[in-house]
Amino acid sequence: MKKFALGGTILGFVLILFAAPPASAMGLEVAAGVWRPDPSGDMGYKGESLSLENELKYDANVKVFGRVKIDMPLAIPNIYLMATPMKFEGDGSKNINFTFGDKTFAGNIPFSSSVKLDHYDVALYYGIPFLKTATLGKFNVEVGLNARIMDLKAEINQSSTGISESKGLTLPVPMIYLGAQLKPVKYLSLEAEARGIAYSSNHYYDLIGRIKLQPIGPVFIAGGYRYEDVKIDQSDIKANITFKGPFLELGIAF
Repeated sequence: MKKFALGGTILGFVLILFAAPPASAMGLEVAAGVWRPDPSGDMGYKGESLSLENELKYDANVKVFGRVKIDMPLAIPNIYLMATPMKFEGDGSKNINFTFGDKTFAGNIPFSSSVKLDHYDVALYYGIPFLKTATLGKFNVEVGLNARIMDLKAEINQSSTGISESKGLTLPVPMIYLGAQLKPVKYLSLEAEARGIAYSSNHYYDLIGRIKLQPIGPVFIAGGYRYEDVKIDQSDIKANITFKGPFLELGIAF
């Protein structure tokens, strides 16, 4: 399966690409923003689990993300696209020998590491029939299916011993999508989104809360909080990690 990589330039290209909906589309929302996820939990590959905070020494830092919503007419499902690149790097240590993949790393000797966990979402959804009309446009609920592609790569390098190991995994994840929007006054809306699935020993939960202001024409500014909980036990990778933090975004909505 093709792996995806996303930097700032590619993110801009993706947004431009999907900002042109079909001529029959009823509505469009495009936004780009910054998120400051704080990682916690642990992960391992064919060996002991390593703590993201205490051993890998990862800390919160700013990431760029983008999203596009296209409201389609009639019975055609609406479309929600989102790209969330994440990568963490650090210089860590462990007081005993440990195994990562097929390599054993010496204890009490510093090592560098990186973990990339990019994910890309495509959701097809419908609004609850007549709810928005019945509430005079003040409340809406969305229900659908979300396909997520997770592009994971973990790497550890102990330069003083010349030992390094890495593992990559691209994982398709089907999820349920739920969304809700409450608009108590003309220029203000409160929004919530949930994507998730649980099966076997794995689960993936992604929760977003957003406050959006749209005081001038189609332009809006929004802020909120995002929480992700990921548990993976697949292809010799075990991870139980969370990412959480505030975000800001700027966009247009027609």
